[in-house]
Amino acid sequence: MKCLWIAREIPFPADSGVRIYTAQLSQSLAHANGELTFIGIADHHTRPAPAGTAMQWKSVDGGRHGTARSLLSTMPLVAAMHATGRYRAALRALYAQPWDAIVFDHYASGWALQEFLRRKPARTTVAARRPRLAYVAHNHEEKVSRAVAAESDAGLIRRAGFWQNYLKVKSMERFMVETVDVVTAITDEDAAGFTAQSPGVKTLVLTPGYHGRVKEARQIAADGPRHVIMVGSFRWAAKQDNLRQFLRVADGVFADAGIVFDVVGDMPASLRKELEPGLKATVLHGFVDDPTPIYDRARMALVPEAIGGGFKLKFLDYLFQRLPVATLSDAVAGLPAALRAQMIQAADHAGLARAVVAGIDDVAALQRRQDAAFAQARSLFRWSDRGQALLGALA
Repeated sequence: MKCLWIAREIPFPADSGVRIYTAQLSQSLAHANGELTFIGIADHHTRPAPAGTAMQWKSVDGGRHGTARSLLSTMPLVAAMHATGRYRAALRALYAQPWDAIVFDHYASGWALQEFLRRKPARTTVAARRPRLAYVAHNHEEKVSRAVAAESDAGLIRRAGFWQNYLKVKSMERFMVETVDVVTAITDEDAAGFTAQSPGVKTLVLTPGYHGRVKEARQIAADGPRHVIMVGSFRWAAKQDNLRQFLRVADGVFADAGIVFDVVGDMPASLRKELEPGLKATVLHGFVDDPTPIYDRARMALVPEAIGGGFKLKFLDYLFQRLPVATLSDAVAGLPAALRAQMIQAADHAGLARAVVAGIDDVAALQRRQDAAFAQARSLFRWSDRGQALLGALA
């Protein structure tokens, strides 16, 4: 099949959950199909794509639209930032070719779907046959953007902006779901949400696979450091609010218990400046090229995300580094029940902080949890299976 994948950007470095999912799913589809053309914006931060794959990478230069201009658009903020004149021109050239399938990655590519529907159809019957269209959803974005607006503790003006963006996201995502032939979802919960809103829509659940370092064995030492770790990217407003809210509750609890909380991941300088002065137990490491030493000294890994749905890719990093996981119960969407059972779960931030303090010195229980979780995860999360499943849906 001749396939085109339209994304916001070239996903390298794959340093966030969204980029990892895009990079690995597109490459697994290319491997299953034998070829794939991928287009996205590239800038001075973009790194070269891997060589030796069945993919043709097409980079759009010229950057993105600024935030101020994008806020005035009728499109969601992220979509408006990427709908540049150069990107539109590049797509018009690609749309002039015959395609068997076109994948629109993320709701931010909804403008590209609109552009496709506005194109002039080819004259011949064979060339005019419409390709199969797919929307690769990274979340049930309507639900997530509403939660961001409703649960954020930002100021009044910023929250008003969140509500405005929610309405734009809702409109864009529903348009995409109702237009394409197949919608992929990361969790069963997201797929059920799409089906409830658009009965009859064809959904395909593609939970993430894992493609990274695997720690084959690990023994948690009773006399080792009493560290816990959280890894993520803190550029998105929802991720920042999650971190603020958890630190407000947990930092003092961990300090009183003599626990060090290592937070690893890229964040704006303004957020670090806001948070760091009041911290007692928490160390903000920022982006780290190789977090292996920080993983190795941690007894537990945390997922305290109350805002934002979908599958959390960091779970896979933790599981394959053999770290016992403590998480909010609402954050485990997409994980099998047997795997969830190996995790320490709590209903809210305060309960999660208390559970960490209560469990951090029970080394035998932590060892059992990580051994059982690793054994289950090893056979569940293979990217090659996801590429084959998506190819089948497109064919």
